Amino acid sequence: MSDKNTLENAPNHVKLAVDLIILLEQHELDAKTVLQALDIVTKDFENKVKESDSL
Repeated sequence: MSDKNTLENAPNHVKLAVDLIILLEQHELDAKTVLQALDIVTKDFENKVKESDSL
C-alpha cells in the first residue's frame, strides 16, 4: 500500500491535519506564530462545539 492510499483511507481529521501542516509549512511561518494562531483557532472551534452542544 502506498502512502497516498494510506492518506486516502485516513479519517477526515487526519487528512485535514496533513493539509494544514502542508499549508502552514508552505508559508514558512515561525513555529511560535503558528502555535499562537492555532491556539486561537482551537478556542474558536471549542466555542462552536459548546454552542452546538447546547442547542
